[in-house]
Amino acid sequence: MKESQRAMAGGPLYTPGASRTRRALERASARYLAYLHQLPRWLLPMLTAALLVLGLAVPGWPGAIALVLVAAFLSWLAALSWPALPGRSRLLRVATIACLLAVAVLQAVR
Repeated sequence: MKESQRAMAGGPLYTPGASRTRRALERASARYLAYLHQLPRWLLPMLTAALLVLGLAVPGWPGAIALVLVAAFLSWLAALSWPALPGRSRLLRVATIACLLAVAVLQAVR
């Protein structure tokens, strides 16, 4: 068994006492998290930063789409980490995603 599969197979990945919807989200995300875990550590932050810069620099729909992709990725990560987050961290994540989507709308109409 590969290291990433062992890391993903244990109990810490799943939230104890979670609802059926939460368990389904965690189960569906496990394969993608294992794949992301196998990538070089620098790749995901670099791709996210590149999409963010592209989204801010390119006006119109291409920039808006890049920002929506970043917001979608951050939303997925926020949803997965939601039970472990204190209230302020949850608020910060929601505000960040809302700001990204607002800028995406502005980029779309430019």
